[in-house]
Amino acid sequence: MTYFGFLLRFLVIPIFILTGITLWNKRRGRKRAAVLSATSIGLGIGIHVLIALLYTTPWDNYLVATGVWWYDTSLVTGLVLGWVPIEEYTFFILQPILVGVWLVLLSQILSFRDEPLRAALRWWMPVLVGIVWLGSVVILLTGKQAGTYMALLLAWALPPVILQLAFGADILWRYRRIVFLSIVPVTLYLALTDALAINAGTWTIDPAQSFNIFLGGVLPIEEFAFFLMTNVLLTFGITLVWAEASHERLAAYRERLQQRLSKNKRAIPEG
Repeated sequence: MTYFGFLLRFLVIPIFILTGITLWNKRRGRKRAAVLSATSIGLGIGIHVLIALLYTTPWDNYLVATGVWWYDTSLVTGLVLGWVPIEEYTFFILQPILVGVWLVLLSQILSFRDEPLRAALRWWMPVLVGIVWLGSVVILLTGKQAGTYMALLLAWALPPVILQLAFGADILWRYRRIVFLSIVPVTLYLALTDALAINAGTWTIDPAQSFNIFLGGVLPIEEFAFFLMTNVLLTFGITLVWAEASHERLAAYRERLQQRLSKNKRAIPEG
């Protein structure tokens, strides 16, 4: 199976199907939930496509350059940017779109309660995730080869997760149903398709830099963790961008900043 064949079967076609369903729902009067409509669909997804390209490209190039994973050169077009084939960059674009249209569909069919926000979540959840991130950095510094891929993954993925939680863990908890129903099914789906691609030899994970724990006898646990973390990042990010509560919080931050700047300006004596 070629890499572009993988992308066509398992990402492009599902994106078109999901988009068609969401448009059909819209014609029937099922719109996105108002509480998740503060930003347009295109803008929310487009921001995350750009972030995915900018943030993932250096990391993924490092993985290929250091042999953490590699691809079958006979199953790609041969067009390479850095160390990574063009198909990989295409995946960076398609995954946020897939998650985005799935979230649109969920927002059309789920109901949401306006429950109180739990402010405490915004400090203790980032602390817990930060501890895991520190552990991954320690593993990288000690040079334990078997944990290299997992440590690189967590060291790369967790800092933005910490930022997302620090800003809106309570908002994400309010919309935990849509968050859960986005992360879990999409992660399982992409993990299954990844297992098929690995079994077909489209790409290979270096056994010397992974734990050699295989789910279903095929999928390295690091690959499952990769799709889990990327779907967490995308689901958290798109949900926060779309949520009205996020925009209200940003407006409050801007107002406090302006008040502080005005106060400081008045405190400066005129020369």
